[in-house]
Amino acid sequence: MFFSLTSSLRFRLIGSFFLCAILPVLGVSFSKAFADEPAPLVKVLVTYHSLSGNTERMAEAVADGVKGVPGAEVLLKRVGKVTADDLFSADAVVVGSPVYWSNMSGEVKTFFDNWQFKFGVFPEFKMKNKIGAAFATGGQVSSGKEVTMLTILAAMLGNQMIVVSGGGAFGASATTEGDSPGIDNKELADAKALGRRVAEVAARFKTGSAK
Repeated sequence: MFFSLTSSLRFRLIGSFFLCAILPVLGVSFSKAFADEPAPLVKVLVTYHSLSGNTERMAEAVADGVKGVPGAEVLLKRVGKVTADDLFSADAVVVGSPVYWSNMSGEVKTFFDNWQFKFGVFPEFKMKNKIGAAFATGGQVSSGKEVTMLTILAAMLGNQMIVVSGGGAFGASATTEGDSPGIDNKELADAKALGRRVAEVAARFKTGSAK
């Protein structure tokens, strides 16, 4: 009997010591697991019109910037291919246009018109509180890139979106003719910075809204 009690007590003590040793390790493991959880997934639609390929290259750089943010998913599409589901399922929309006569191209204007005439955003303001941003390409330094971005942002503001800049005062832009033929690395970096900022702001806003 004495031997049995001693053995039982010994096993209990060993078990207690084991638990004391393993629990802190488990606690650290669980804490690390929770800390390593990905940020809430945000969807960013990057859409554009491009004939020469310049605005398309900027759009691809914007998309690369989005991809660099953990938990961010990007959809890259031409404006004519965007569906109602693409638009409404996105947490953020970045629109790019070449400069046509100091303004956005007709294709991009039609895209915004389709928000109502094709997708029916009004009167519910279905784009309300989504993050919006713009980028543009133009032949000359003062060809109207800022006006183009501002008109894109104005359309977003009219839909009660939250607009942000990045890569420049109003968004990312590139000069493609004259002394600056094509898209250079600095302009691509600005476009990437815009995509990254849009995704970061969208993630912060979505996280705050979920609380």
